[in-house]
Amino acid sequence: MRNRLVSYKFVTNRLRIRLISMRRDVFQAIADPTRRAIINMIANQPMNLNAVAEQFDISRPAISKQIKILTQCGLVNIKQQGRERYCEAKLQKLNEVSEWVEQYRIFWNEKLDALENFLAQETLSNNTDKPIKHKKI
Repeated sequence: MRNRLVSYKFVTNRLRIRLISMRRDVFQAIADPTRRAIINMIANQPMNLNAVAEQFDISRPAISKQIKILTQCGLVNIKQQGRERYCEAKLQKLNEVSEWVEQYRIFWNEKLDALENFLAQETLSNNTDKPIKHKKI
């Protein structure tokens, strides 16, 4: 029995360390609609945690968890002012998302431009292959 207890503690400690060491990224932050809404709310002005929580129909601990994830991702900074804790957006990290999206925007624009050129050439070749019909007046 003691061996099981020791091995259980060992495994849970290893998992805890692994979970703590996992770095959250910006993509995880924007994956959730609640977190996106929080980012939108605090993008223009810092807000205290209570003001943020009042905007949602979920519990205060749930909002705190979402803000914690945003903090771990580097999108939110919490500042203590007296008794209040204010959330401040740090939107520079969203550049990672912008750069990732940009590479696919370029890729798809090139593919769509190539398709447009192909269709234009096909239309020209189809028009020159057909005899011209004259209307009778």
